[in-house]
Amino acid sequence: GTRVDAGGGLVEEQLPAAAEQLGLSGDDAAAHASEAWRIAVDTGLVEITDEETGTVAAGEDLALLTGGSPQDVLGVWLTALEAVLADASVPDLDDLVDAMAEGGEVDLSSLDWDPEAESDFLDGVLGNLYLLTVGEEGPGEAPVPLPALAASVIVPSDMGEPSNEVLEQVSDAMMRLDDQFRLLEPVGLVEYQPVDEALMADADEEPAAPVDEADVTRYGMVRLTPLGLYGLRARLLDAGFEAPAVGDLSDKGADALLDGTAPFPPAAAHAETELWLAGRSPLDAARELLAAARGADPGAPLRRLRCQQALSLVGAEAEPALREVLDDAELGGLARVWLTEHGAPDVPAPPQEMVFWLTIDTVAAQLAAEGNSEELRALVEGLARQHSGFFDTVWRVEHPATPEVLEAMGRLHPDKKVAKEARKAAFKARSQQGG
Repeated sequence: GTRVDAGGGLVEEQLPAAAEQLGLSGDDAAAHASEAWRIAVDTGLVEITDEETGTVAAGEDLALLTGGSPQDVLGVWLTALEAVLADASVPDLDDLVDAMAEGGEVDLSSLDWDPEAESDFLDGVLGNLYLLTVGEEGPGEAPVPLPALAASVIVPSDMGEPSNEVLEQVSDAMMRLDDQFRLLEPVGLVEYQPVDEALMADADEEPAAPVDEADVTRYGMVRLTPLGLYGLRARLLDAGFEAPAVGDLSDKGADALLDGTAPFPPAAAHAETELWLAGRSPLDAARELLAAARGADPGAPLRRLRCQQALSLVGAEAEPALREVLDDAELGGLARVWLTEHGAPDVPAPPQEMVFWLTIDTVAAQLAAEGNSEELRALVEGLARQHSGFFDTVWRVEHPATPEVLEAMGRLHPDKKVAKEARKAAFKARSQQGG
């Protein structure tokens, strides 16, 4: 029965009572009450029942907040988030009023505002914030400096020292993001420390570059809340992106686990594997993992590496499964490693061919997991040093990745003579494989 204006908002006289109902006080109480009401309308918690008289009633979704499941409540919040994100992509209201044409239409050209581009920009920033939060090398739960976040969507990854023009674009983006994050904090998406107003006091004077970490915080700091992390992941999934979360694979087969965790950071892969193992007996889990690790496809070496890492979490009860594959050309090497590490008796020595095959497989897996990393460079140096005549033998190994591994060793080994030997061996291996 509450009366509302033409836009569904509370009229000014109603705002003090609404603020009191919400327990709000202070100079901004009326504004916050007005915003809360508008979000309630946008999310269907309140419905306009008669547009002519401007009266409202409780919406169907209002009952979800008290009687629905947690997923129902999160669904209401996601709707509220979309409403706030849409608002955050709109220019300041004063600018909109100034841009009104004579016929009451908004002249977007005079605003220099592209709604789609503005929305894409904010989505890109939030996507980068999400990746920084979940990535192994990102800040995790630590706040991200606003200049770094703005630069992540403005400065090309292959640019060395940014030009003055690019730095000016980063500065402009920071100011836009400062306004946007101030809007996004109340909905629970982020925790935000705004840009220090003193830095913007003199529009004609560029603020000095920050000189220490404490100074950086004056330029704005932002981090996703747990709720915000959930919300951005939901949006990414809705948009068709892959956004895996630990626990997604716990009820899937071993093949899904090994393939699915292949791109995971180590800590996430470890956590996912522990959840997967928790639902199975050690012996059954080991047999399933070993069966899924077989293959000659390009992804197989990394699958076997993930299998080896998963088996390191399995206890001695799994020993029979490892003994069953001792004679398997693809799995016999890693089985021997596991049995030896677990102190099992009577582990047969591997034939030389198996040692070299496992070497190629291990390097191929490291290449797939890390690329040309320092760890892989150290591994390559160690292999060439430990085995005399290594390259004379290894090119004959019948592994699909042999040429690729030897070429990588030629790239990575710092000794020019050894690197040349590796490249020659790679040529022989490729010729042997018919390519």
